[in-house]
Amino acid sequence: MTLQLFYFLSFLAVLSALMVVVSKNPVHSVLYLILTFFAIAGHYILMNAQFLAAVHIIVYAGAIMVLFLYVIMMLNLNTEVEPHKSKLLKIAATFAGGLLMVVMVGVIRQASETVPLNPTDTQMGLIKNLGKVLYTDFMLPFELSSILLLAAMVGSVMIGKKEIK
Repeated sequence: MTLQLFYFLSFLAVLSALMVVVSKNPVHSVLYLILTFFAIAGHYILMNAQFLAAVHIIVYAGAIMVLFLYVIMMLNLNTEVEPHKSKLLKIAATFAGGLLMVVMVGVIRQASETVPLNPTDTQMGLIKNLGKVLYTDFMLPFELSSILLLAAMVGSVMIGKKEIK
């Protein structure tokens, strides 16, 4: 049953990701991207990472996609106003995409070490274990990233603040 669900979610994710690229309407592309994110969250649930699936849905399918839809609707894209790309630019983009695909296939073929998944370990993706690892093994990087985020927040407040004359 799990294998069939994995194949279904994989097919759904790949098909909806292709529809993101192929779709002419940008709003439809965003909706297909949301479907892709839900399929990926289903993969996380299959790997017993419920917390990661919940965060993935909340952050990506919730917040980021709402922002994308808002920006797309604010841009009001029209095909008459949109500049047309030259054939040379299209050929260069296709060539660069093909090179990227060759590099990715080479990396995947060279990858000899895979992460073994133990499906009998029911405690693998739980928040308790994530917190334990985060606050023991990765305490310094976690604190450094929190200081970095605090500095970015203070900087954005200072940039957005009006000057007093």
